[in-house]
Amino acid sequence: MKPFNLVVPVFLLAVAALTGVVWRYGYDQALDQLARRAESDLALASDRLATQLQTYQELAVLMADHPELERLDLPERVGAANGLLREVADKTGAMDIIYADRDGRVIASAEVDSPEDISGTPYFRRATQGALGRGHGQAGGERAYFFAAPIFAPDGAVRGALVFVADIELIEQAWRGDNPAVLFTDVSGDVFVTNRSELLGWDRPEGGIGLVAPDGTAGAFRTWTFSGHEIWEMGWGPYLPARALHLAQSMPTVGLTGEVLVDIAPARRLAGLQAAAVAAICLAFGATLFVATIRRRTLAEANAVLEARVAQRTRALSTTNTRLRREIAERQEAEAALTRAQADLVQAGKLSALGQMSAGISHELNQPLMAIRSFAENGAQYLERGRDDVAAANLGRISELARRMGRIIQNLRTFSRQESETPRRVDVVAAFDSVLEMVSARLEQEGVTLHYDRPSGPVWARGGEVRLGQVFLNLVTNAIDAMQNQSDKSLTVAIDQGPPLTVLLRDTGPGIDDPEKIFDPFYTTKAVGLSEGMGLGLSISYGLVQSFGGDIRGRNSEAGGAEFTVHLEPWQEEQAA
Repeated sequence: MKPFNLVVPVFLLAVAALTGVVWRYGYDQALDQLARRAESDLALASDRLATQLQTYQELAVLMADHPELERLDLPERVGAANGLLREVADKTGAMDIIYADRDGRVIASAEVDSPEDISGTPYFRRATQGALGRGHGQAGGERAYFFAAPIFAPDGAVRGALVFVADIELIEQAWRGDNPAVLFTDVSGDVFVTNRSELLGWDRPEGGIGLVAPDGTAGAFRTWTFSGHEIWEMGWGPYLPARALHLAQSMPTVGLTGEVLVDIAPARRLAGLQAAAVAAICLAFGATLFVATIRRRTLAEANAVLEARVAQRTRALSTTNTRLRREIAERQEAEAALTRAQADLVQAGKLSALGQMSAGISHELNQPLMAIRSFAENGAQYLERGRDDVAAANLGRISELARRMGRIIQNLRTFSRQESETPRRVDVVAAFDSVLEMVSARLEQEGVTLHYDRPSGPVWARGGEVRLGQVFLNLVTNAIDAMQNQSDKSLTVAIDQGPPLTVLLRDTGPGIDDPEKIFDPFYTTKAVGLSEGMGLGLSISYGLVQSFGGDIRGRNSEAGGAEFTVHLEPWQEEQAA
């Protein structure tokens, strides 16, 4: 029991360890995706700022060669130049446009409060060297970015510079408040451009990490590295993330460094959800396994009790099993005896039918024999008289009578033999013709009129030739027996190829007393004690037709008498395979 109690704490420790691993892996993957998105956002913001500033640089270069800025040593031309620069500033959104001579003295400007001398600025000194100067700083107390384009004299010397002053506040208005937080710092670490106004004026501390407020106080700040990513923890206001991923990118074209702060809270939530899902799955699996183990132990205890009870009853069951096997063997022997008895009963039924027809068969054979004798004696006399043609005719009649006797005997031999159980192709018309040859004498003796529209060709069915002949013989003889005391004796036979394949026999007898019992064994309407009154013929016929996969039905005809219908399965050629 004690080892089992230790499993739960060990399992919980394993789940905690796995949850920690999943959290760290998920957090790492989420930070990688966040870093890629932050790089894309920072590159986009840097390109936007560079593009907006580039516009003022191109305007400075374009305006440097304007005709209105020539010969400004004449006082009358300064007023026109001021008007031109003011108009361009209004249309381009520039904070100011300044024209200064080679010494840095301001000759014309768009604003009246422009400085009088800019010779000490680095961007002007760069322009006097014939290159494009740039720089940032304050203009009129506002943040500004300066582009100075040199103005060349006809001899190629620099005679002055045209300075475009870009308003940073105006540039920021288009993207202030966008996510994520982006800031651009100069070489001294001061925040010069940003989409979060609360960061303006902040600069780098002495360590070079983080930012310090304009009043010299540093906000709550802590930094660390996780899987190669720099994480800042800040308390700098409601519009900045508490924990952020920090990335930086140099912008040499404008002399600034772009930085981005991306909130890592979604990454932490995603990692937490993944870890929680794994923990839930593990705990659910552990709970299921725990319940299954408890149940298995309970089942094992119950099984031990059951095995003890089974052991107590094994001897009694063994004795009962032995007795049952003996009874099964006896039942199998009885079923085999019943099968043999059924086969003997079928054969006995055929022999009984042959016995019933013995008088008619004797008559059928006796007549041809008497005729053969008569034709033979007459033929001998005709030969003595030399009448060979008449003697030959008598011999032909003797041959025909012999063939007729051969067919009758062949039908009797075929009908009396036992047939295999395997169904095969049988011609229904030929089978019925054989039966008619055997009962023709009795039909004539009983005065029964046969109405039989015989099909011109064979009708193939699935069955057995001998067994199907026995069915037809039973039905025909039953019809003859039923009409013995009737004045009108008529038997109608019809074979319909279908579908379905049907053989119909209708007599003019008294009909069936109980059609529901007509196929029951030993059911008969004939007088008790007669040899032909055992009541097995129709029962045997029913079983034979069922063995072919067919069906037999008996009912009373609306016109009077009994009507039997035999349905057989048509033979299909693919069955032969």
